[in-house]
Amino acid sequence: MKKQLHPVKRRKLVILGTGGTIAGKAAHASDNIGYTAAQVGIDQLLAAIPALAASGLIISEQVSQIDSKDMSFDVWARLAARVRHFLADDDVQGIVITHGTDTLEETAFFLQLTCQPAKPVVLTCAMRPATALVPDGPQNVMDAVAVARHPEACGVVAVCAGTVHSAMDVQKVHPYRLDAFSSGDACPVGYVEEGKLRLLRNWPVPQAGIACEAIEKVATWPRVEIVMNYAGASALTVQALVDQGVRGLVVACTGNGTIHEDLQAGLLSAQAAGVRVVRSTRCPDGRILPLPGNTIADSQGLSPVKARIALMLDLITEDQRPSAAGQT
Repeated sequence: MKKQLHPVKRRKLVILGTGGTIAGKAAHASDNIGYTAAQVGIDQLLAAIPALAASGLIISEQVSQIDSKDMSFDVWARLAARVRHFLADDDVQGIVITHGTDTLEETAFFLQLTCQPAKPVVLTCAMRPATALVPDGPQNVMDAVAVARHPEACGVVAVCAGTVHSAMDVQKVHPYRLDAFSSGDACPVGYVEEGKLRLLRNWPVPQAGIACEAIEKVATWPRVEIVMNYAGASALTVQALVDQGVRGLVVACTGNGTIHEDLQAGLLSAQAAGVRVVRSTRCPDGRILPLPGNTIADSQGLSPVKARIALMLDLITEDQRPSAAGQT
């Protein structure tokens, strides 16, 4: 008797909506920039992509509905909690998140550090609103689903214009063009070509960070700000921030971590007063190469915005660590 073969069950994907340009609306189809972001709900957004029907079971959920320029710690915490919830479901193969482009790199990095997923968490976006004559969102969603369905995929990545970027490297580098993101000199993780993934390098691996559960306990996020070095930079901004109780400062330095002497004096004074200070570079490619005798730590290759997140999470970990006096 011939053995009957049963089709392999396809595990479900989860798509979480957060708003952004991909869910935006403009008054005219020809208007690609004069739109209002976060107007289309995730269910309506997905219903406008008929090809998704062939990609298997999909569960959608609206986590937030905002323009990503207005991303907040509260939304991050809520999003991380939902990601953690669905990652724990054995029947979930991966997660796709629709997101605005402005702060996508920050959200991706935050989720990589806090969730450290062994499954794929794929952020995608659009540079044109849903009402555009030729919107780019639907194709980006399909590409993101293809990545999330890849059997070896893991970690947090961003997918835009057919390119897959690691959360550790992705940066928005253009304000308008459809291919607005880059991985700098690290190169992309891969490309999506007609629904198939061409992998170029390894998936993101878990980083030393903070457990997602710890984020849920945070009542007040530590204040960390970014200051920039430039011709004539002074210590006045640093002093004002210290007076307001800032706990950390990230410096977007020139070149290989260089800082104007007046600004440097203010930063060293802040550091001596207990403020954590980290140097990054405002150069879009490359990383700071440390020199002997550096008095301010560097960001280990992180961009200023990502170094800020890493420092905030480090301060949260520090706050939740039992004091030496209370240890037995």
